[in-house]
Amino acid sequence: MNRFFGRGKPKEPPPNLTDCISNIDSRGESIDKKISRLDQELAKYKDQMKKMRDGPSKNMVKQKAMRVLKQKRMYENQRDQLMQQSFNLEQTNYGIQTLKDTKTTVDAMKVGVKEFKKAYKHVNIDQIENIQDDMEDLMDQANEVQETLGRSYGMPEMDDDELEAELDALGDEIGFEDSSYLDDAIGAPSAPTSEPGAESMRDGVKVDEFGLPQIPETAK
Repeated sequence: MNRFFGRGKPKEPPPNLTDCISNIDSRGESIDKKISRLDQELAKYKDQMKKMRDGPSKNMVKQKAMRVLKQKRMYENQRDQLMQQSFNLEQTNYGIQTLKDTKTTVDAMKVGVKEFKKAYKHVNIDQIENIQDDMEDLMDQANEVQETLGRSYGMPEMDDDELEAELDALGDEIGFEDSSYLDDAIGAPSAPTSEPGAESMRDGVKVDEFGLPQIPETAK
């Protein structure tokens, strides 16, 4: 069949912005190289004209330099146009990619909402509240069990009045033991109230400055 009707040409892939931008940039780089060579040629002609005297030879070199300069201006215009085209395509490509990313984000959000709704159907607020109430009751029961296990048993019964009387007696004993140092302090002589060396009387007996009875002096 192919021999009678021939074989159709394969379809070319649609244009791709990224490929177009790459091709334009490659053309721009090629033009930049041509401009660089023209700059070198212009520099050579300028050096020649500096060393030459005015005359037909110098004018001929000047004409060559003018021709090279015109070519350089032409290539520069082409390069500027290519740069503008590349910029426009890049902006278009950026806009398209942004829209694709936005669509992907929106699609992902839609899937997330569906999954959220699907999962939420299995959640019962009343059931959760009942579970919380059950947990609270179980915790109270556990505390009661701990209190029950911690009770004292096998202890003899005692009268509260007898225990209170024993506690008061125990307090008196403690107070007596603790107040012994106060009795010693009371029995100690008081601090002197007169000047050192001065004599005073207490109950008709001479006492020294420390309040102690003086020993009467013996006759010599």
